[in-house]
This record gives sequence, C-alpha cells and structure tokens, in this order.
Amino acid sequence: MVEQRKPIPVSQAVEQVVEQAHPLGTETVALEDSYGRILAEPIKAAHDVPPFNRSPYDGFALRSADTAGASGERRVRFEVIDHIGAGEVSGKSLTSHTAVRIMTGALLPEGADAVAMFEQTVDSGDSFTIRKPFEPMENVSLQGEDAKQGETIIDSGGLIHPGTIALLATFGYARVAVSKQPVVGILSTGTELLDVSEPLSPGKIRNSNGPMIAAQLRRMGIHCKLYGMSEDRLEESFAVVKKAAEETDCLITTGGVSVGDFDFLPAIYERLGAKVLFNKVAMRPGSVTTVAVANGRYLFGLSGNPSACFTGFELFVRPALLKMMGAEKIYLPKTTAILKEDFTKANPFTRFIRATYDGTYATPAGFNKSNAVSSIARGNALIVLPGGTRGFSAGDSVDVLLLGVEEGVQQWQL
Repeated sequence: MVEQRKPIPVSQAVEQVVEQAHPLGTETVALEDSYGRILAEPIKAAHDVPPFNRSPYDGFALRSADTAGASGERRVRFEVIDHIGAGEVSGKSLTSHTAVRIMTGALLPEGADAVAMFEQTVDSGDSFTIRKPFEPMENVSLQGEDAKQGETIIDSGGLIHPGTIALLATFGYARVAVSKQPVVGILSTGTELLDVSEPLSPGKIRNSNGPMIAAQLRRMGIHCKLYGMSEDRLEESFAVVKKAAEETDCLITTGGVSVGDFDFLPAIYERLGAKVLFNKVAMRPGSVTTVAVANGRYLFGLSGNPSACFTGFELFVRPALLKMMGAEKIYLPKTTAILKEDFTKANPFTRFIRATYDGTYATPAGFNKSNAVSSIARGNALIVLPGGTRGFSAGDSVDVLLLGVEEGVQQWQL
C-alpha cells in the first residue's frame, strides 16, 4: 500500500529545519584563511581610522586663514617649505603664507588645516598661487572620521568577505575567531546512476546531483565528504547511510525519498530511529523532500531530480548549515520582479521556477520540469509563484529569490 503523505507549507518546512540547527562552536584561523567564514566575535576598532588628520589628495597643506580674500583677480601666493609623501612626517611648522607639498595619505604638518589640490593651484616650483579661499579642514581626512577607537565595526555572525578582510587587517587581526564548519556528507542513490567518467548505457544516467551539491557547498565555503553512489538495495543503502550519518553533522542524500518500490530512505530513517520532520512539502519541484534528525545530526533526503534537488538544497540545507556556522543572515535574498512569461495554469503547490533576473524582469531559464538540468545552469534566481486557484501572467509582480549572492538576509517569509 502506497504511503499517504500530507504536504506542509514551504515556510513551515523551512522553520522546522532551522529550529533543529545549533552552532558548532568556534575556532581561530589565520587571516588569510578566514575568507568565507563566519565571524565568531565582533570586530572592534583598535584605534581611530584615520589615525591622524591626513591629506586625501596630492596637493599643498596650508593654513586656511592665509587664503582669505583669494580670487581670480587677487591670487594669493604661498612659499613651499617642505615636500612629504605618505608615511613621512614633516619637521616644519607652517607660518604665514607657507605651505608643504603633500601626497595622498600623509600626515598634515603642524599648523596646517586645509589642503589645496594641485589642480586648484598654479605651481611654479618653490611657490604657488591660489584663486579661492579655503575653509578650515577643507580637503582633509579627519582623525577617526571612519572609525573611533573601541567602536564595534561589524557584529559577530557576519560573513567574512574581502571588505571584512580589509578591516581585520587594518586593526591587526592576524588571527580571527570564526565559527566551526559542519562536516557534510553527500550520498547519491539510484541503480540508474553512472559516474561522470562512464559511458552512457540503456536505462542509465550520469550522476549530476552529487557534483552539483558539492559545488553548492563550495559556494558556501564548505568542504564535503563524498560517499559515492549507492544502488537501490536496502541493506547496502542502510549500511552506507548509517556509516555516513555517524561521521558527519549533516548527510545529504539524493534520490530514494519518493514512494516507489525502490525508494528506501524512509525505511532507513526508521531503522536509524531518526525523527522525521516532514516527508512532503507543498512545493514544485521537490515535493518529496524529506528531512530527518538522528542523534542531533541532519539527514536531508533531497529528490533525485536535478532541479528539485537544487531547489531543496537552497531552501532547506543552506539555512540550516549557515545557522550551524553561527551566521545571522541565513536566507536567500528576496526581491520582486516583473514576470516575463505566462503561467496560466493554477497549481495548488508553491512553484519555484529557475530564472534569469536582470534587476527588473524575471524570465524562466528554459525547460522547467523537475528533472531539468539546463535551466539550473542558465538561471541566477528562483521565481516564487504561490500556490492557489489562479495562474500568473506576463507583467505580474512576483517574488524572486537570488542565487549566488555573497551574503543573505536575516529574516525571510514565503
């Protein structure tokens, strides 16, 4: 007798998955190894930035009071008494109508409170003239205007990206406290699967889900353990899943979660004593997505169909792993777009359409059945079409989930 499964809403499924995730602790890594990790402590300014008043331009440091009354008809002349570059300090103190030739980033000399850019002067070597008055601190980068000593610049839980690396380096973080990463395993199930290096034969297909998920994990900065491919034999599959579940924090399987004669994952979860959070979601593709927890470890049973597998990872696996890594922003960024094609047939389930998003329009990326592969490669977003009694027409405003974005969002609701 075929098992009757009751689908739950996508938002409820996501919530149930995320509730089970717990941070894995912290570790310290070298600055050069911290890219893509999650900050485990806030970044505090160890000193003011800039650490002193400095010139943001190449020009002449001068006293603003000496520029009073300057105009095109009455140019004011200054004597150049020194020349300094970034990292150098002038030993001269400015007096009336004297100036120091200064390069970008250099400390303002004593007495100076403004900078005339080269293009604002007529330079004659040991002197120059100006045709406009300068205000105090005009063209000056002020000490602490970017950051004050002791100020929290970035809170913990944020993704370390190139800008974060710059901040860490600025404040001398040679080593960085980051959240530990989960150990993630991948197992592809199905007697029909071939390795990517094998030639096709009747009834067989190459395993695309395993390499795809490994790449999705790498995009998150997570390495994975590969458990290969398992044929549709209960005892063999159980042994592999049991071993993998004991060695990982999260095991992702593809295929074997439907209600066919050779879909053994539900039986394996039962034998493992796992708590099944859900085994059907009101979504297309990927309605058979199943998630269980055994001994505090995730068992993600994703569909064997590539598009359904891809979508299930982005909706359920990604936020769970990010929460385990201590991230604050765990969900795919969501925006709205104008739909470019009709979807007039109503569907009771929420649909996720692989699409290209150009900042205004969302266009389906091609063939969009659950077993599609080509549209995954072409798409950079997922169109979200809520389930119900109506279809959708070109020109409708629709929600879009953005793929491959460096950092996600903190709150999210479908």
